[in-house]
Amino acid sequence: MQLILITGLSGSGKSVALNVLEDSGYYYVDNLPARLLAQVVDFLAAAGHPRVVVGIDVAGEQALAALPAQLAEFGRRGIDVRVLFLEAKTDTLIKRFSETRRRHPLSDGKLTLTECIERERGLLAGLADLAHRFDTSDLSPNALRGWVKDFVRLPGTALTLLFESFGYKHGIPLDADLVFDVRCLPNPNYDPRLQPLTGRDQAVIDFLRADAATRKMLEDIRRFVGDWLPSFERDNRSYLTVAIGCTGGRHRSVYFAEALADHFRGHAQVLVRHRELS
Repeated sequence: MQLILITGLSGSGKSVALNVLEDSGYYYVDNLPARLLAQVVDFLAAAGHPRVVVGIDVAGEQALAALPAQLAEFGRRGIDVRVLFLEAKTDTLIKRFSETRRRHPLSDGKLTLTECIERERGLLAGLADLAHRFDTSDLSPNALRGWVKDFVRLPGTALTLLFESFGYKHGIPLDADLVFDVRCLPNPNYDPRLQPLTGRDQAVIDFLRADAATRKMLEDIRRFVGDWLPSFERDNRSYLTVAIGCTGGRHRSVYFAEALADHFRGHAQVLVRHRELS
């Protein structure tokens, strides 16, 4: 069985992720209290369902605390378990709740919406450390659907190394483990020929490759990630997100993410995301 658990903050796009997997042929269980997970997995395994996606409900602090041990037990039984944790910035979540006029699941008449969001963030913090994290603050539903499909296509055994480009003017991604700042390098945005292009276009690639400082920083980041990747693997990490930021997230950071991904494809399972191009 392949078991995908989807959890995270209310309003972060969990329904979008669940729906795209249901449409892809996964057996779908939503809003499942964490304390019932083991029984449901046993039932679905006995029923012969090969691919299952479960949306985990935040209710029950003790049950959430027991989840890491449950996930380890599933792994020992040969179940391919992956946890997808969706999150977003607080101001983004407030805006989404305001637009939909929905009530937060932790609302009890005593907490403000902001307090509910922060309480939920605290309750789920332990799960975020076990999961592949998606920061959906600046993502459209279509972009999130594409990222989820890429996530489930990967083999589920080795560490997944994800390179993500972003623009500092839109904020640092919440899901980043390592962050590198390339704003000190020459900016193609100031060249009228290159401004409408991105770091995936050959003209921008040639411009950046011609700069000695760019080449040195790229090599330094390659060396740093390569030196420390075995330590992350020994720590039983399933996912490592390396975020590279420039001002707008369209040229330098995109070039670096693509170049790093090409270099490490022979060393680990690799994904690439370009947040501002989404």
